[in-house]
Amino acid sequence: MWKRALDRAGIKEPRLRRDYTEQRHAVRKFATAEYAAARLLLPAALVPHVMAAVAFMHDTDDRIDRGTPDERAAALTQWGGLVHKAFAEGDSGLPVLRCLVRTAERHPDVRGYVEEFLQGCEREVTWRTIADEDELEQYVREYSLPALMLTACLLAPVDAGARTVFTGGCHQLIRAMQRFDFLEDLSEDVRAGRSGVPADAVARHGADLTRPGAALGRLVAEQADLAGTDLIAAACLTDVVEPSYRPFIQALIGVQRLRLDAVRRAGASVATRSSGPPAPAAAVLLLRQTAARARRTR
Repeated sequence: MWKRALDRAGIKEPRLRRDYTEQRHAVRKFATAEYAAARLLLPAALVPHVMAAVAFMHDTDDRIDRGTPDERAAALTQWGGLVHKAFAEGDSGLPVLRCLVRTAERHPDVRGYVEEFLQGCEREVTWRTIADEDELEQYVREYSLPALMLTACLLAPVDAGARTVFTGGCHQLIRAMQRFDFLEDLSEDVRAGRSGVPADAVARHGADLTRPGAALGRLVAEQADLAGTDLIAAACLTDVVEPSYRPFIQALIGVQRLRLDAVRRAGASVATRSSGPPAPAAAVLLLRQTAARARRTR
């Protein structure tokens, strides 16, 4: 099936087929649920390009996620130079960039989001706290949304009006997901000396982010409610994408609902442990969407 996906994506050259296969293996290793959803629920012709975009995003994050802020900024500068060189020459010594260049050739919107994403990474390598909702919104607009759009743009509708709705839905979806990330990773982030939960909300509740307590429980519930509102609004995505993409979008939103439920259950315990959706529930959701997709294509 993978060879068929490469064929339908128009990837004929032996080296590029090996490159895309390498990105597929990488995504399957670090993003198992997302990989399964893409393979099961997206049209075959789109899957290699999704793998290329996700692999690039992960590779970038991995390169800039270690060391001091200065070291991370230097790593980003070096990486940005390699990315721009690959686009300028149409080739690279790195398989992940060779795939990215080819995917951007087939899907030109990708190039613009690569640039936005790299610019947003400048904020990612330096942030230590999020002061308030305005700063969280800025973080989402500058970094989180371009990161999502690297892949989401592959599913975007052609019609201008529908595309505007689609981008807005993606914004609401990723804002919800970013809140989940900051809550799920709270204990790890605090140990690293930073927190993505808005500081004014922490102060308003009088929460101690280092240990469970009633105030932290109220803070988590508030943040979960805000994320839940965005998640409900993001359901508009299923109304504007092509029918063949809807099962994937529905599964993606469904997994985020599972994350929301897990955060609510964890409550104040996020101070001491990470949370996440139960794997069996996510698997059942994917199977249901796969079965529904199969019925629609008969």
